[in-house]
Amino acid sequence: MNTEIDHLGIAVRALDESLTFYRDLLGMPVSNREHVAAENVNVAMLPCGVAPGSPRIELLEGTAPESAITRFLHKRGPGLHHLALRVDDLAAAVARLKAAGARVLNEPRTGAGGHEYVFVHPDSSGGVLLELIQSRTEG
Repeated sequence: MNTEIDHLGIAVRALDESLTFYRDLLGMPVSNREHVAAENVNVAMLPCGVAPGSPRIELLEGTAPESAITRFLHKRGPGLHHLALRVDDLAAAVARLKAAGARVLNEPRTGAGGHEYVFVHPDSSGGVLLELIQSRTEG
């Protein structure tokens, strides 16, 4: 199975304020900005390279009290929320994890950018909230 870093998810209190640092001071372009209603978050994606498929930074702003990002910010404050890995076969990866007793937090669903994903509980992945994303084939 091919696995690559897709993005680092960073929880922020205010998306526009955070973009001042990443976009304006570091010069990182914003490749995508959207609201993901199912997760109650606003998202901005910032590529970390020029090659297609380069890793990205994902800034996440909660938009409701029940948002996982809002809860994370109340508990831990702004900072690294998760590491996302791109996999060739999400269904096979999820089946393998579940068979090994890993705690998968959701069934595959569609998120920012139309990507299908699941989250793996930090207890199963060395203390890091892990997001697995289905690779897309272009064409």
